[in-house]
Amino acid sequence: MNEIDQESFAAEHAAGAFVVDVREAWEYTGGHVPGAWLIPLNRLPSALVELSRTDPVYVICASGDRSKAAAWFLNAAGLRAFSVTDGTGGWVRAGRPIVIGARKR
Repeated sequence: MNEIDQESFAAEHAAGAFVVDVREAWEYTGGHVPGAWLIPLNRLPSALVELSRTDPVYVICASGDRSKAAAWFLNAAGLRAFSVTDGTGGWVRAGRPIVIGARKR
């Protein structure tokens, strides 16, 4: 299992990392990491074609549980995925910014 801690993730995010939020839409619109794509966990298999096979994918959820499952699935599918420990909750507790509402692609 590939995991990344909050500090390392914050550095990767600042450098333009690709972030996938696997929470439900109502959770995501309540507050998400800036730039994160919403792909709920149950929709992840059908969204594989949208994800990079060469660049790392950083997977986040509320606390780190769903993102672990998602990262495991993505790595098994041949992607390079990392689960963000402590999830969006940890991001918020660290005082980092969030975006309220839906992200436009």
